[in-house]
Amino acid sequence: MLKRFRNQRGAALLETAITIPLILLVSVSIFEFGRAYQTWQVLTNAAREGARVAVLPGYTDAQVRSATQNYLSSGRLSNPGAATIAIVRNVPFGPSDTASSVTVNYPFQFMVLGPVARLVRSGSNMGAPLTMQSSALMRNE
Repeated sequence: MLKRFRNQRGAALLETAITIPLILLVSVSIFEFGRAYQTWQVLTNAAREGARVAVLPGYTDAQVRSATQNYLSSGRLSNPGAATIAIVRNVPFGPSDTASSVTVNYPFQFMVLGPVARLVRSGSNMGAPLTMQSSALMRNE
């Protein structure tokens, strides 16, 4: 009877050793993808803010970039200076109107999943930064 109890303890230890890394991987994945979604939301809002400034009369591209960059900085991105901002004015919009477009590209790096992916498959581009992109188009006033 004592021998049987020891075997069950070993089985429980083995099950725990297999289950805990899987639970940690799922938990970290939820955190990482939540952070990626939050970053994408900041990029979308920054592009909208830039487009709002771009459609106002008298504003230069430098002021549009500054407004977009300020929004990225206030969004607490890890490296807002790495974002590239493209501004296109006088895009045809409807039969007689024009619009302004602002596109923001940002290299997003997974903090935990990237290094884990490189451990699983070294020498590949797994875990490399992803380029997130968001754009906004608004009719000129």
